Amino acid sequence: MVSRDQLLEPLALRRTDEVVVTTMSVVRPWGRYSDHDLDFASADSAMGHAADLALGIAMAQPQRTVICLNGDGSMLMSLGTLVTIIESGVTNLILFVAVNRTYEITGNQPIPAAQRVDFAAMARAAGFERVFEFDDPDDYQRCLDDILSVPGPTFVCVHGEPGSEGPIGRKPQEQARYLQVSLADWSRQMRAVLVRKQ
Repeated sequence: MVSRDQLLEPLALRRTDEVVVTTMSVVRPWGRYSDHDLDFASADSAMGHAADLALGIAMAQPQRTVICLNGDGSMLMSLGTLVTIIESGVTNLILFVAVNRTYEITGNQPIPAAQRVDFAAMARAAGFERVFEFDDPDDYQRCLDDILSVPGPTFVCVHGEPGSEGPIGRKPQEQARYLQVSLADWSRQMRAVLVRKQ
């Protein structure tokens, strides 16, 4: 299994100016590794739409790589997005799915078909040609440069264990800067950065 830290730390170390959209169980952990104006927490609105949002940004910013750190519960809620990504023709989107088989931030309830669902197979069936699947942190580390540097779209399934992240709130007491202000305020700030860096 790949721990949350083993998933996120090497990614954060390689990150340059990519947009990173996070959701659910990876929102706070990513904030411990990254404090970037192009981080976006899609965690306190409609669940299951982080990949949709990341796709929209990738389409609007074709010159910039967009990374989505999705959860398996969220991915299960929007499987149609996999087909939409392929149909869109984007090559600048990397979709990670952190598989822990639970809805972690609402209490670790098991996702439907937790022991049977095969996200990598679903991505291939949707048309992804670049599909990676990891349950070993060393294998993940060895492939990460290739994942980040070769045009996609790319689907990355990473198997780990459930954690203990609780519900996400937006308040000054949150450690991650992108959770210290409202979703609307952070959206406006991030949009201004994207426009300025075009």
